[in-house]
Amino acid sequence: MSAPAHRDPGLQPERTSLAWRRTLLALVVVDLLVWRSWAHDGGPAAGIDLRGLSALTAMAATVVLAGCGLVRGRELRRGFGAPPAVLMRCAAAAVIALAGSTVAALALGR
Repeated sequence: MSAPAHRDPGLQPERTSLAWRRTLLALVVVDLLVWRSWAHDGGPAAGIDLRGLSALTAMAATVVLAGCGLVRGRELRRGFGAPPAVLMRCAAAAVIALAGSTVAALALGR
């Protein structure tokens, strides 16, 4: 068996890093919309209700995705190939949680 060849990084790591940043920006906007929805209904004064839980879930998912983006960007700069499976599972779970919290916030809206 031959040793794996070093990959030619080209602009791919930069494009991937920029894509993660754009995605994170979009998620922060969604996160802020969920928080705004909760704040209009009393926010922290009303206690943690379903909207508050949605807001907390959205915030946690955004933080997890920011961490995934940072880790992936660092790996690409080092020249690693495919992302670790655990990183992709964490990112997928965070996206599903964020989507669920957004749908819940919309469904609970007036």
